[in-house]
Amino acid sequence: MAQPGFFTVGAVAEALNVSLDDLFRSTRTNPGLWSAGYEGRDIDSFVASLLDHGIDMVADVRLTPISRKPGFSKSRLGEALSQAGIQYTHLRALGNPKDNRAPFWDGRVNVGQARFRDILRSAEAQSDLNRLTEQAVQSRVAVLCFEKDEERCHRKVVLDTVRERIVVEVQSLS
Repeated sequence: MAQPGFFTVGAVAEALNVSLDDLFRSTRTNPGLWSAGYEGRDIDSFVASLLDHGIDMVADVRLTPISRKPGFSKSRLGEALSQAGIQYTHLRALGNPKDNRAPFWDGRVNVGQARFRDILRSAEAQSDLNRLTEQAVQSRVAVLCFEKDEERCHRKVVLDTVRERIVVEVQSLS
């Protein structure tokens, strides 16, 4: 069964004279974290998946939130999420620097993860981790990066670090 795009859902909400938030309020349950990679996705199906999971906020952990994929650069993504009633925040200090990306791509994931753990010790990263942790306790947060496979992405280290701070289930955004 095909899922409607978020613009279609928005049109239905408008026709019913209800907000998207009201339309999806009943599907929201427990707070927590979702791992969200947009590789191989288009913006409509990505936002529809966020809505299906009752996501309240997208926490972008890309160092530079620019993408060649239409709709996934910071301003366009923020607009699409806003139209769907989803908050957007960019946590720049949780981004993986360019010089630490190769290990994730060439099979040395443990090397990239170890280097990234060192990066997370900075004051800026700790501040962003605190923000993410607080949000995960209060709402449903999708942690966003490009890679579909969380195991080959620095966001796994981010998610594991938050799990060390609070008891929270991390689910994959399908």
